[in-house]
Order: sequence, then C-alpha cells, then structure tokens
Amino acid sequence: MEQFEGIRRDARDGGLSIRALADKHKVHRRTVRLALADATPPPRKPPVRLAPVLGPHVATVRGWLIADKAVHRKQRHTSRRVWQRLVEEEGVAVAESSVRALVGQLRREIFDQSLAVAVPQTHLPAEEAEVDFGEFRAVIAGVTVKLWMFVLRLSHSGKAVHVAYANQAQESFLDGHVQAFARLGGVPTGQIRYDNLKPAVIRVLLGRDRLENVRFIALRSHYGFDSFFCHPGIEGAHEKGGVEGEVGRFRRRHLVPVPKFASLAAINAFMAAADDADDARRITGRLETVGAAAAREAPGLRALPVDAFDPGEMLSCRVDAKARVCVRQSYYSVPARFAGRRLQVHLGARTLDALADGAVVATHTRSLHKYTQDLQLDHYLEVLTRKPGALAGATALAHARASGTFTRTHQRFWDGARKNLGDAAGTRALVGVLLLHRTLPAAHVIAAMGVALELGTFDADVVAVHARQVAQAHTPPPPLVVVPAIAPAGAHEHRGAPTLTAYDELLTGVGA
Repeated sequence: MEQFEGIRRDARDGGLSIRALADKHKVHRRTVRLALADATPPPRKPPVRLAPVLGPHVATVRGWLIADKAVHRKQRHTSRRVWQRLVEEEGVAVAESSVRALVGQLRREIFDQSLAVAVPQTHLPAEEAEVDFGEFRAVIAGVTVKLWMFVLRLSHSGKAVHVAYANQAQESFLDGHVQAFARLGGVPTGQIRYDNLKPAVIRVLLGRDRLENVRFIALRSHYGFDSFFCHPGIEGAHEKGGVEGEVGRFRRRHLVPVPKFASLAAINAFMAAADDADDARRITGRLETVGAAAAREAPGLRALPVDAFDPGEMLSCRVDAKARVCVRQSYYSVPARFAGRRLQVHLGARTLDALADGAVVATHTRSLHKYTQDLQLDHYLEVLTRKPGALAGATALAHARASGTFTRTHQRFWDGARKNLGDAAGTRALVGVLLLHRTLPAAHVIAAMGVALELGTFDADVVAVHARQVAQAHTPPPPLVVVPAIAPAGAHEHRGAPTLTAYDELLTGVGA
C-alpha cells in the first residue's frame, strides 16, 4: 500500500514517466500502471502448489475415506492412521502434517462437513420453554455418585430451574416439571421443547410423530401446555440449543469443583440458591438481567392448577421374610407384621411410601444406589421381643446408629440393663423403651432413660412414667381465661374502685 502511495505521489508531484517511476521504485512498469490506475493494490493470488509426493496417492486415501462411510464412526481412519498406512503399505516418505492437511480437505468433500446454518429465533414472553437432563458428579456422604440434573428453561428470559435426581426415571422427569412450575409460579402458555427422552416418548414414529407415555400425557393435560419433540440425535440438538447450553453453563459455574454434600436434599437446596443468584447475571447481548426479564415474563404465565399433580407411581410389592420390599433393586423395610403380604408402594422421585389398606405404614428416602438396604429398627421391635439375641447383629441397628436415632444414651441403657438383668431380659427392657418412641417424643424418652440410669432401674414402665413427667414439665399451662360478669339490664356502668354501698342499702331496707 505504501509503495503504491509513493508511486502516485511521484507521478503527481514530480511528473515522472512510467519508465522513470519503475526505475526509481525498482518495480515493473506493469506495477506502475496498476498503481496509477487504482490506489488499492490488487489482492495477491495464492500460489498453486503441487504435491509431488502425495499426488499419486490421493486416490488411494480418498478410497479409504469413502469406505469409512459404511463403518462405525469410532473405527474410521484418523489422519495419523492414514499416514501410518501410507508409510507402512505404500512406502511413502511423507510428513504427517502433509497427510493431515490432505485428509482434512478430502473429508470436507466426502462427508459434507459444511456448516449448518441456523435461523435466528425470537421467543415471545411466557410462551415457550425447553427441557433436558444433564449428567454430573457429586460427593454425597463421602461417596462419589453420578447424578442427573433436570433443567427447565424459559426461552424468552433465560430463567432456568435446576433439580438434581439420582436417576432419569419417569417419576424424576415428572417431578422436575412439578418443581419447576412451582418455582416459576406458572406454566408456559405455548409449547415446551424436548428431545426424545424415554419418560416422555415410548417410540419415535415418522417425522415428528411420537408414541407418548400416558403419564406424560396426563402431566401435559394437567398443566395445559403443548409439547414439541426435536429430531432424534445430533441433528435435533440445535432445536433446543438454549437448554443445551444452560446445562453446560450451570455445571461449569456451580458444580466445579465436584461439590460435596451430606444428602441429595442438601444438593437441591444449594442448586435452588444458585438459581436465585443467577437472576443477577446478564446473557450476552441483552441489556436486562435474567431476573428482570423473568419478572417481566411472569405475569403472562398460565396460573398453576388448584390440584397438585402426583408424579409418583403406584407399585404392588410383596414383603419378603425379612420384612422388606424390593423397589428398583433396592430394599426398604416395613413393619414385620406385613411379612408375606402384598403392599401398595407409592414411588416418588425422592421418597417411597408403603401403604396397607390405604394407610401409610412406612416412609423412606429413596436410595441413591442399587442393591442397598434401608431398614428402620422400629419395624423389627415386635420380632426382637421374641428374639432378643438378634438385636446385637441386626442391620437395622447398624443403620439406626449411623443415622443417630440410636444414641449413646440408648447404648448405656442397654449395657446397664444387660449387666443387671441378663442379656435376654436386658435386651427386652431396651426394646420396651424403644417402643415408647412411637407415642412419646424422642427427646423426652432419652431424658427419661438418663433418669432411670441415675436411679439404677431398667424397667420400661418406669422410663415411660419419667418420660411423661418430662413431657408435662415442658408443656406450658393453659392460659387463664377471665369471664367478665354480665351486668343486669338497665344497670349503669360504674367507673373507679368497687364499693359495697349497694349491699349496705339492701341490708338497711331488709332490717326496716
């Protein structure tokens, strides 16, 4: 550019000829003519270079890559493998970088790796949302587990709700909607976009037709939204790109490094707080924050139904000889009197309830792992009364100790009872005390055990008496209710201190 400027200046100010300008600037006369014709130099033509080494082998490499279209993508030729075959089989002495450039060029031709153009979309307030599941790792109670993050994102504002689950089962999928709608305060009036998740889609039909799960249809009917299913595979990912990007953004922002919590409930409390904190962030290219956009969008959402939707599933389970029901390859205890019977089990996303004749007889938090046992000591007390020797090695006792429900005071009482009454009788005395937890607060029973230990008595009835005394001591007396006297009709209201003048007058009249 500077050379063209100098040529034009000398021609304008010095009046030099083309030959003189060429001699002065040491360029060809053709270059001088180009500079005088246009101040901008013409673009340079890229040199056409021949490939003397690879040229004879281009057809061979092309054949290898064309054959790759018929095999699984994980067993296709890489650039390095092509270079290795050329060296080993064809005897070509060529640099790997040269082969890499050739393979890249041929791949673009063979596999049509041209960039797919996406059409920009405008989402009106309160109309659309997107749903997806994302995988992440977390440490719960010292164990690293794989969890799933349900994400529902409003397309207009970018406001998203994240809920963690131990699986991608249908009850988690449905519960995620219930939780998200409750936290957003409403339901999109238009459609929600999905990929072909199994909890929603039983079978993919032609085009966008789907055979949907009946429970998902019930959820959609209850809340009154429409569903839109993306194309299967990678081709449909861009159709809900907002939530796809949100999964990765939330994972990088809030779940790195790997979080550590005591329970799944603690993780969800953390994620809910993170969602609230994200209201202050701004999406690139937008002036208002996510929270401000969501507040503007909220009035347009459809109101939540009056009746709550139950995302759980009812199962029929047989109780085994160990008073357990097996649900999704995990075992949960029920009262021993139901052994051998078949109970109804309500399986929710986070909890599990066992029902007998419509009444809940056992409640458990769902296990995060397969092949685990969640056993409650209370469910085996009647059996332990008859078989006291089974308590020492009972799995339910180990769980009670781990959860903190079987305290050091319980252990001290048991040790003292066995020392004074013998193993069998002492264990039965402990079982009798444990039965008190069904009707009395745990703190009162534990305090009463402390009193019994001080007195050196290990009778469950004595512990019950002291527990009730503790309960009465902690119960405030009922408030004193003062009932005002009702004045006779026509009586005047007296103000000031009360007197006995009216009685004196009455007595005087009687004496007369």
